[in-house]
Order: sequence, then structure tokens, then C-alpha cells
Amino acid sequence: MGNKRQTGIYSGSFNPVHIGHLALANWLCEFTELEEIWFVVSPHNPFKQRGGLLDDAFRLHLVEKAIGAYPHFKASDFEFHLPRPSYTIDTLNALQASYPDREFHLIIGADNWQKFPQWKESATILERYHVIVYPRPAYPIPGTPLPPHVRVVQAPVLEISSSFIRESLCADKDVRFFLPEAVWPEIPELKRRLQLTNPG
Repeated sequence: MGNKRQTGIYSGSFNPVHIGHLALANWLCEFTELEEIWFVVSPHNPFKQRGGLLDDAFRLHLVEKAIGAYPHFKASDFEFHLPRPSYTIDTLNALQASYPDREFHLIIGADNWQKFPQWKESATILERYHVIVYPRPAYPIPGTPLPPHVRVVQAPVLEISSSFIRESLCADKDVRFFLPEAVWPEIPELKRRLQLTNPG
């Protein structure tokens, strides 16, 4: 790995960001070789419909608020400036070209690892980049040998979904403790935007 800075790429909709995202990233920074994690906010996931997706800039804003001044985390709008929909191989290649001083590690859940062969140029990702797979209940990882650049970490994972938070807020539930404390002042605006995104 040389002297390159070991950087984890945690890409997702973060619709919205919650404490499960932060807890996983925190563990990865403290218990693996990763020196930093970039939260790459995706404008459009090829496997998800656009419906229900909060405004790109607002999701990025919530991530920025959530991570605050923590030195090992960075909120990134890198994919906002790439062709859409966003494909992981294109993002990784563009990141590597823009930041040659970094060694990138793609962070994905076991659920996405099961679907990984369907990803665009998945074999190329495995050849060029490191992949870190974290556990998800009900998504066992096959015991067969993994590709050389892939490893599974036993990170503690909080099973919280962004969809649960969206649905709860729309139902006027107080779920503040599922969100980073720095985001709490944004909850009224978050609820307002959710109601606009999911009218009636």
C-alpha cells in the first residue's frame, strides 16, 4: 500500500444519514487500516428508483452536519459532478485519477456483496480496488475463498434504515435518537421536505 493515504469510500444515498452510518464508519477508522472515510453522497443509485429521494444538496448538508469537525470523516459531492446514473466503477476510476495520493477501499454491506456480480464492470473493481464487506443480518457471506482484494470485517452494525426514519418522521414519530445529534435542529425541515416528496 506504500505511503498512500488509506481512504474508505462509503457511497450511498444517505436519505437521510443516521447513527448506523456513523457508527460503522467510526469502527472502520478505529479498527482497520483506514485513515479516513469519505461519505460519497450519491445522486442516483442505478438499483433504486428516484421516488422518495431527498434533494441532493440537502442530503449532503445533513451529512456535513452529522460528521462535524471529526477529522477522519469527509462529506463528498464527488458523484454530483459525474454522469448519471452513478456507477461505482466510474466513481472509483475518477476518484483515483483525481487523488493519486490515496489508496481507495470500497465499503459495502453483505447485501450488496451478494448482488456484486450484477454491478457494472464488477471484475474490474475487484482487480483495481480493495473491497471491505461488512455484515448484514440475513445476508450470509459464502465460505468460499474471497478474491484477493476483498475482505470481510466483523463490524458491529446497527440495523437502522433510512426508510424507517423517513416513514417514522412522516408518521409524526419522534425518532431523534436514531439521527446524529447535530442533525436534530434540521428535523423540522427534514419532515417538511419528506412531506413534499411523499404527498398524502
